[in-house]
Amino acid sequence: MEPDFWRERWQQNQIGFHQGEVNPYLREHWAGLGIAAPARVLVPLCGKSLDLVWLRQQGYQVEGVELSEVAVQAFFEEQAMPARQSTQGAFQVWEADGLRLWCGDFFKLDSTRLGPVDAVYDRAALIALPEEMRRHYVRHLQTLIGPVPHLLITLDYPQSQMNGPPFAVGQAEVEALFSDRFDGTHAPLCHDVLRDNAHLQSRGVERLHECVYQLQVPKK
Repeated sequence: MEPDFWRERWQQNQIGFHQGEVNPYLREHWAGLGIAAPARVLVPLCGKSLDLVWLRQQGYQVEGVELSEVAVQAFFEEQAMPARQSTQGAFQVWEADGLRLWCGDFFKLDSTRLGPVDAVYDRAALIALPEEMRRHYVRHLQTLIGPVPHLLITLDYPQSQMNGPPFAVGQAEVEALFSDRFDGTHAPLCHDVLRDNAHLQSRGVERLHECVYQLQVPKK
């Protein structure tokens, strides 16, 4: 997926992937990671998600990365948060009250600028990318922050039934992508959500599950 694809989606307001409320799996499963506030949480490809607000309300320092300036500007306007703006390398950085959004290409962000991160929340990043880019994404994420706990939410469906995004990411792929840094004993919690996604049914999907992974770093 080229960057212009996502910029155009935001410019044309084709954002069916955006959720108008806090993700219920975040509310239910975040505590299971055992990450105490005021830890720093990274949210890749965050859009204007209300999940950013929820994490901040729990006392966390939130670092979001988003390609579209339309999305970043909309987030702060809709939350009525006056934001400080600056330029850091290839990024426009917007900051307000413990929230910092990096507007630019995730793959150009480096660890020196970002600083240390204690956990990752990924609802919409991994499933937004085709297979080869998913491998690139995970490699870059590992270089960027090292092994920290993740709350990862994926979609699983027969990929042959629909061209993404969102893309299908099954358990076997998650295990292959993350097995070298995470404890593989935590099975995902999967929910049948086909009835709640008529737009994906209309695209030919006949089976659809949302799966929640609590990826923990193995204890030494």
